[in-house]
Amino acid sequence: MRIKTTAATVGLLTILMGSTAYAADKLTYYCSAQEDWCQLMANGFQDATGIKVNMTRKSSGETFAQVKAEGSNPKGDVWWGGTGDPHLQAAEEGLTEAYVTPMRGELQDWALSQAKSAGDRTIGIYSGALGYGYNTELLAKNNLPEPSCWKDLLKAEYKGHVQMANPNSSGTAYTTLATIVQLFGEDEGFEFMKGLHKNINQYTKSGSAPIKAAARGESTIGIVFMHDAVKQAAAGFPIKVVAPCEGTGYEIGSMSIIKGARNAESAQKFYDWALSADAQALALKVNAFQVPSNKSAPTSDKAPDLASIKLIDYDFAKYGSSDERKRLLKKWDDEVSTLPQ
Repeated sequence: MRIKTTAATVGLLTILMGSTAYAADKLTYYCSAQEDWCQLMANGFQDATGIKVNMTRKSSGETFAQVKAEGSNPKGDVWWGGTGDPHLQAAEEGLTEAYVTPMRGELQDWALSQAKSAGDRTIGIYSGALGYGYNTELLAKNNLPEPSCWKDLLKAEYKGHVQMANPNSSGTAYTTLATIVQLFGEDEGFEFMKGLHKNINQYTKSGSAPIKAAARGESTIGIVFMHDAVKQAAAGFPIKVVAPCEGTGYEIGSMSIIKGARNAESAQKFYDWALSADAQALALKVNAFQVPSNKSAPTSDKAPDLASIKLIDYDFAKYGSSDERKRLLKKWDDEVSTLPQ
């Protein structure tokens, strides 16, 4: 596939590669996307700049907790990927640095909106809609009806057949909780979560784990971002992807420079590079089907078409705020997770 290379990208790569002074530099990179994409980004940046990258992959909720725990003695430099809500919370709590990238002119409006809402302490790198996927073979084997809506997942026949992540550790699952509350209202939304709890077979740590379990035949339905379900279907597993009929939320996957980064210049170089069309095109090599934030970066024809999905007007400012996120998670812990199954 031919990638459009802009003047800004050419200039950026010239700056990145033009000095050997940074050859010995290091970068500690926290990644909250899929493992193979995280590694590809680390290797790609290292190859482009000579800067040695130390990468750690954790879910977005776990990474936020780590960044917060390390706040008085930061060990990471840049946090790339994962849902935007914990990035916004980190920005609000002063755990990340404001940075205005020269790549802004190449980015989608929603990526810049994310930056604006955080005082330039984070920025959008990709977007993806929430939904679920199911194993068609297991569904048929268990004589289960095909689900097409959120409320279908509350049916008694799905007991023990649904899997989602824990919203305390997973940005995907927190987005699910915030989506249901916005879609149905808080009272009805929590009644939904309580009803769903009865059908859950496991709360995983990672947001993409439920659809991987469905692909392996270990569970029937996985609540995930739709692009993660597409990835399993593209790999040949019997997974059908569902955009829930009532409407659904979405994520703006984000990137932030950690406040007090030991390798701040390397972090800024990674930040700029990661926003280039060439860097974002690497997603296609690992079947990452999110929509990229760089206008010139290619999107796979297998990626969910956001224009055809009924998306809610997700309130990132509210549900990415520290107080609201803490409140919703505590309410879920107190009223949902403790219930019998």
